[in-house]
Amino acid sequence: MGLTSEFTTAVVPAAERFALWTELAAQSHVRNWLRSESAEDFQAWLRVLDLGDVRVSTLTYPSVEILRTPKLIRQDDPEVYQVNVLRSGSGHAAQNGRLAAVRAGELVLVDSSRPFEGGFDGEFSSMTVVQLPRARLPLPQDVVQRVTATPIAADRGMGGVFGRWLADLDARADECAPGDIPALASVTVDLLAAVLGRRMAVENEMTPESRKHALRVEVCDFINRHLSDPSLSPATVAAAHRISLRHLHQIFDSRGTTVAAWIRARRLECCRRDLADPALRRRPVYAIGARWGFIEPSHFSRAFRAAYGISPRDYREATRNR
Repeated sequence: MGLTSEFTTAVVPAAERFALWTELAAQSHVRNWLRSESAEDFQAWLRVLDLGDVRVSTLTYPSVEILRTPKLIRQDDPEVYQVNVLRSGSGHAAQNGRLAAVRAGELVLVDSSRPFEGGFDGEFSSMTVVQLPRARLPLPQDVVQRVTATPIAADRGMGGVFGRWLADLDARADECAPGDIPALASVTVDLLAAVLGRRMAVENEMTPESRKHALRVEVCDFINRHLSDPSLSPATVAAAHRISLRHLHQIFDSRGTTVAAWIRARRLECCRRDLADPALRRRPVYAIGARWGFIEPSHFSRAFRAAYGISPRDYREATRNR
């Protein structure tokens, strides 16, 4: 059973679409006053990944203005944080006396318990929204309030790790099972805490377990982005994150593998994917191995056979025949 739900305003006549979107947004997030110049034909799409008390949504919609008033807060307040990661378009957010312009590649956090005003411009805007209970975030609330309505980069640094995690989570949501929910929610929250903690230079406020989870995801993200580098090794990974080799190995202990074994497994998986790709049929086997860090063809062949019980060349032929 999947964990996602999808909605589109296209299922109703044009004149009813904005009202439908207003209700969908209230049910999936919090109730706000919405206004749009495209209200006469509001074409929008929403996909929700339900991770228990954490919700990750992907939205695409025309320009809209958003207002959360004290009256709406008194009527209904789930006491949540909302993190808006803007993928395309631009916008603004105002809360706690701060007004911030937000661009694609940035995120902004708001608190449902405080008045909020915002908006998103352009013909269509696309974003990912993470909603979680305030009590779930392992940072003091007074610390978090100092960063509301403040744009934070989501395309580089720790924010980039968080942004890529959300993008991958959305892309692979249909592969997840109900038993994965606690781990997915925990990683999402810990990464967000790490982003905010670094932004406010208060990482020590996080629990040791949260810091460990966030660092593990950051390290794995770094490894995935550098698999093609032949010099990638546990030593270079540790140096890039300014931690000791011993600390790095401790991070991977809970995964039941070593850093070197995980790097090798990820490289082999990339090679296996490329060998089965018809578009790469003319690329030599050794070149595919070299592309993912296996400089010596013989080493690549031995490692591939040890992992999959078949040589790279025979695997390519087998997939071609299928």
